[in-house]
Amino acid sequence: MLKSINSRVSLVLLVIAIVYLIFSYQLPSYAYTEVDADVIPKVLGWLLVFLAILLFFSKDNETEAQRQKRNIPKKEIGMLLGVGALIFIYIFLLEILGFILVSALFIFFCSLFLGYRSHIVNGIVSIAFSAFIYFVFTSLLQISLPSGILPL
Repeated sequence: MLKSINSRVSLVLLVIAIVYLIFSYQLPSYAYTEVDADVIPKVLGWLLVFLAILLFFSKDNETEAQRQKRNIPKKEIGMLLGVGALIFIYIFLLEILGFILVSALFIFFCSLFLGYRSHIVNGIVSIAFSAFIYFVFTSLLQISLPSGILPL
């Protein structure tokens, strides 16, 4: 029953969708809104359940070429784990150091880690992009982002 990769992946996705739906049904509701904050998470959760069920019953037989594509070289696994570690560091430091500083450092070191070697261009782009996103969110969209140690 679980011989194909599609059926195994679909069961993992189904478990993730069920956990996601449990948390989305625990979101508080607000009295004065027509569309509540939990609508999109619930729709996405049920969509994931539906797609996982479709994937489970799909009749796609795996060929040898598809099996070869699924093998990931160890270098790429190291890159994935490195970027994952950078994401966790970003999440941990976001409230402490602030959005602009942590985002600029994340973009710079992630680009450096993935092989981009022009440090000056990388630094300018990471600082400018982080400052631009901060400006758009705080000034135009009126959404507050953590300022951290910078006096913003």
